[in-house]
Amino acid sequence: MSPLPAPPTVNTHPRWLRLTHWLNALAVLVMVTSGWRIYNASPLYDFSFPKSITLGGWLGGALQWHFAAMWFLAINGLIYLIINIASGRLSRRFFPVSPKGVVHDLWAALRGRLGHADLSHYNQVQRVAYLFVMIDIALLVVSGLVLWKSVQFPLLRELLGGYDTARHVHFIAMSLLVAFVAVHLVMVAVVPKTLLAMIVGRKEPV
Repeated sequence: MSPLPAPPTVNTHPRWLRLTHWLNALAVLVMVTSGWRIYNASPLYDFSFPKSITLGGWLGGALQWHFAAMWFLAINGLIYLIINIASGRLSRRFFPVSPKGVVHDLWAALRGRLGHADLSHYNQVQRVAYLFVMIDIALLVVSGLVLWKSVQFPLLRELLGGYDTARHVHFIAMSLLVAFVAVHLVMVAVVPKTLLAMIVGRKEPV
């Protein structure tokens, strides 16, 4: 008897996904650390960030880093979103989601009963988290445009409730992004094979 053919496989993290993921990560790192230095020049709240964790050295330098990374993040993020939509990956990997499904998967995760054998499948907590971070980054870009060119984007400024409110929106969106990254890193430490898959890719049976 001839051996059965191996089942077809698919790369759970294709090359374009891995590339845009790491470029987005670099852009976020530059934007957050330079943004903290910009924040320190005119604090919105009653605290400042330690200079040792900021980028730019001074306000002018931080602004240059921030604006460069802003365009990098916006363009790379747009490419990521377009390919996800055009390939159908967005609907396959991130939907459906439901409150009941999220609660179920979250409860399973808290009890250590959420499987990670198939990296091609996102549980509903992951789906909500990744959809959230897409929206959050879009909000960061929009509010950043208002802070950068308030006069040139009057409609965006009004939609965000004015310039001062846009500062709060930008800061809160940044804080939520940092919180997402922190949780993401913890989950990678818990399931380290996900990091390897995002670096070199991983084949899974279809």
